[in-house]
Amino acid sequence: MAERLTIALDAMGGDNAPRAVVRGANIARKRFPNVDFLLVGDEAKLVPMLKRLPKLRKITTIVHAPDKVGAEDKAAQALRASRSSSMRIAIDQVRDGKAQGVVSAGNTGALMAMAKVFLRTLPGIDRPAMASFFPTMKGESVMLDLGANIECTAENLVQFAVMGELFARMVLGSLKPTVGLLNVGSEEQKGHEELRQAAAMLREGRHPIQFHGFIEGDDIAKGTVDVVVADGFSGNVALKTAEGTARLIADFLRQTFKSSILAMIGYVFCRYALRKLRLRLDPRRYNGAVFLGVNGIVVKSHGGTDALGFATAIGVAVDMVQYGFIASMKREFEKSTGTPLIPEVEEPKQAATG
Repeated sequence: MAERLTIALDAMGGDNAPRAVVRGANIARKRFPNVDFLLVGDEAKLVPMLKRLPKLRKITTIVHAPDKVGAEDKAAQALRASRSSSMRIAIDQVRDGKAQGVVSAGNTGALMAMAKVFLRTLPGIDRPAMASFFPTMKGESVMLDLGANIECTAENLVQFAVMGELFARMVLGSLKPTVGLLNVGSEEQKGHEELRQAAAMLREGRHPIQFHGFIEGDDIAKGTVDVVVADGFSGNVALKTAEGTARLIADFLRQTFKSSILAMIGYVFCRYALRKLRLRLDPRRYNGAVFLGVNGIVVKSHGGTDALGFATAIGVAVDMVQYGFIASMKREFEKSTGTPLIPEVEEPKQAATG
């Protein structure tokens, strides 16, 4: 019997909360019978929902939170008024050791700010990054940052590369993941100064990373590298473009098969293959971005996802806990870098061990 885990859920975060959160938890409990949930949110709304799901109710504890973080709230505003919000209290469950991970579909900026302030970052990490899986022609790759850091220094990008490479090894099982920096061209002189500096630092061999070099947008879907590193602006644009393209292709296919009698007959013969394609392109299968660099498992679900998508995000959190991801990240990061990337953390570390 696997050890029981506890995952905290921000029940009030996201466009379809709390319904999608509760139903997502009910889907996830079937896949993960060793998981209990802390459902954080408005008790008056959550109790009636759980009464209709008796099996979920047995493994769920409601943690009352009278407030929630709005989608339009600024991160600083959310931090100041966070004490009674469902997002803050859910994160507190991880900080206090009552849960091993937290999942929220709420405001991304607020979630990142609270995670950094209340969970803190791992030694050597300046800025955490959002990372997630990305379907490619060769399987799957890891992409980061997906929107947490709009502007990044060269040092930030190098840190993302180190964390992404470790993530690919531990989660995707890649023995020697290749890492590429997303740029406007593959030539060394292309891109802004921070990108060129980061590439130079990675080529120096300071970090034991198999650095491919610069990659372009079309290399993402090709699977040219196992880890795609970008600033949050470029990464988020690439992610949203891919999601929109998948929906566009699905819409074109629907229109095509409705265009004539022969097309509809053709659909009858290929519907099983099309079902496989639809599942392959379904963004809900890849829902759940991990905040790499935070001292705790924090997973950000897409704000507009449904119950199935939220269940996928819960699965990401459970997998991270079962992999022992934080402990492995600390150990592997120190081994991979030799010394922390941020000099400021060296002095207190020496003082603590001395």
